[in-house]
Amino acid sequence: MAHVEEFAHAGATIVAERRGRGHPVFVLVHGIGMGRTVFGELAHQLHGSEVIALDLPGYGEAPEPERVLTIERTADLVAAYLRARVRTPAVIVGHSMGAQVALEVAVRHPAVTERIVLIGPTVDPSARTAPRQLWRLLRDIAIESPRVIARGAREYVRAGPRLRAKFRAMLVHRPEDVLSRVHVPALVLRGEDDLVAPQDWCRRVADGLPDGRLAEVPGHGHETMIRDAAPSARLIRRFAESP
Repeated sequence: MAHVEEFAHAGATIVAERRGRGHPVFVLVHGIGMGRTVFGELAHQLHGSEVIALDLPGYGEAPEPERVLTIERTADLVAAYLRARVRTPAVIVGHSMGAQVALEVAVRHPAVTERIVLIGPTVDPSARTAPRQLWRLLRDIAIESPRVIARGAREYVRAGPRLRAKFRAMLVHRPEDVLSRVHVPALVLRGEDDLVAPQDWCRRVADGLPDGRLAEVPGHGHETMIRDAAPSARLIRRFAESP
């Protein structure tokens, strides 16, 4: 049975949905315009561990903060939650923009981080503009299943009128500048057909991490863990249990 809790820190609030028990603890961090509900199937597939899916501030059921948070401030909030409520290092799984948050948690707060998984990481420096990112996202969504499109549209509506400012916060963050400062094992995971996170960019991310590796899910796009979470879950579990 899931337990939902709120956590406030430094003027911002996240909502966390916790289910299961066991090690490792997986913390799921969603992408731009999304919320914790997109991780429903992935959380189910990771049974046997505690799984915590988050609504970041201004997404899902989490209230809008007074100001849109930077990626770094969002990472600080997630880390504060982990220190206060989880109290054990976690495997932080970030999708899309959430991968940027997971990356910064590992850099800024290594004590709360056991490993990180970056699914379809953004933002590729060759497309660091709103029009290019939106064009890639629209092209990727166009080949997705109706289930993915419907769930994504619902979450984008819930993200509210400040989505444009949130998009800017995502775009100004430069993940390539901090990769070398991650000192925990890291898995970069992408769908084989992901148009938002191209293979060359994901390879650059994996190579830039001191202990990074790249894996692909055949026949999947950017929303691989929504469309069919089982292959991603198997790769995440294998990585989490590896030496």
